[in-house]
Amino acid sequence: MMGELIELQTLEASDDRVWCVAWNPTGTLLASCGSDKITKIWGREGERNWVCKSTLSDGHTRSIRSVAWSYCGNRIASAGFDAKVSIWERQGQEFVLQTTLEGHENEVKDVAFSHSGLYLATCGRDKSVWIWEYNEEENDFACAAVLTTHTQDVKHLKWHPHKDVLVSCSYDDTIKMFIEDNDDWSCVCSLDSHTSTVWSCDFDATGKRLVSCSDDKTVKIWHAYEKNNQEGIRSPNGVYPVWKCVCSISGYHKQPIYDVKWCPLTGLIATASGDNSIRIFREEESKQRDVPPSFSLIASNAHAHSQDVNRIAFNPKEPGLLASCSDDGTVKLWRIEQKLM
Repeated sequence: MMGELIELQTLEASDDRVWCVAWNPTGTLLASCGSDKITKIWGREGERNWVCKSTLSDGHTRSIRSVAWSYCGNRIASAGFDAKVSIWERQGQEFVLQTTLEGHENEVKDVAFSHSGLYLATCGRDKSVWIWEYNEEENDFACAAVLTTHTQDVKHLKWHPHKDVLVSCSYDDTIKMFIEDNDDWSCVCSLDSHTSTVWSCDFDATGKRLVSCSDDKTVKIWHAYEKNNQEGIRSPNGVYPVWKCVCSISGYHKQPIYDVKWCPLTGLIATASGDNSIRIFREEESKQRDVPPSFSLIASNAHAHSQDVNRIAFNPKEPGLLASCSDDGTVKLWRIEQKLM
């Protein structure tokens, strides 16, 4: 290995499992949520110490599965097992419950704001993906589409970094992409290489590649082939990119891989698993143009947490700063150091 994963701090976040961690757009605040029905906001106190700055405790009556920040940094959305999505809005130094979105039949598993600020997406156990459109005049979200393309529980959502393109991951082993066309949202492709539940995915900084992870203990790299690509790969409709799996990473985790993140600042990929570990991968440089990408393990901690690692998140402004959360009730902060060979 050519790097090191250094533990900076352990935050005692809950007496129960912590499901999700998410940084605000400036990297100055970290949100966590879990089975205790509470969302906590963490911030720096001094140069190194992170402390709980505020607690959002009246938005849900059951476990909070996911939390997300708007890209303006003024809103937090939380998704709960109570079938509700709570939207919190910043007022001064505090966050106040602005509205509650309802419609899912049961547990909401994930929530994500689009980079454009126009949309919010939610998904759940009811096999559906909901897209909510923001109305600036009313300062509220209205349902724009209910997508029922998946045949099983939908686990995860990710918006493209530059376009209003939504990706979903499901218990049906697939990844699906949705776009809006003439005020109607539709599925434009389905990625079917995994052999079990797809738990998570993430785009690289360009939005031309996607990484996914699965219950099958593999990580896959997908590449978008645009119209008139040099490889001669044709799109079925001649308009949308064709996504192909160009690399598979396996043999590093003993249990399902629950989360994967592609750092936009460093290009590193981090994975979190049910085997309690966190692993960091770096892409190998190649001088040959047509060679498929390959990734090497550069840093790892086999005992990052004492129980399942549920989510990880790269700080958007500070290269190498990583947050993780676990069934063990803790949130941990890590620094990834790359060593020159």
